[in-house]
Amino acid sequence: MDLSDELSKAAWRKATKSGPNGGDCLEVAPLSGGRVGLRDTEAPEQAPFVVSAGVWDAFLDGAKKGEFDF
Repeated sequence: MDLSDELSKAAWRKATKSGPNGGDCLEVAPLSGGRVGLRDTEAPEQAPFVVSAGVWDAFLDGAKKGEFDF
């Protein structure tokens, strides 16, 4: 399956703490090879970002450690 087919069939989800209004959120979807797709909930028709498993793992690690807290 090519990437565009995989993205169109992906199981997109957003954080459970996101509000029910559907705005200002990111959705993520697991893809083959450990990759992760990221897209804006307000513009799901736009091409999502796709990152490698290593990039996603580094992001999650940083978020858990508070590296992105303001």
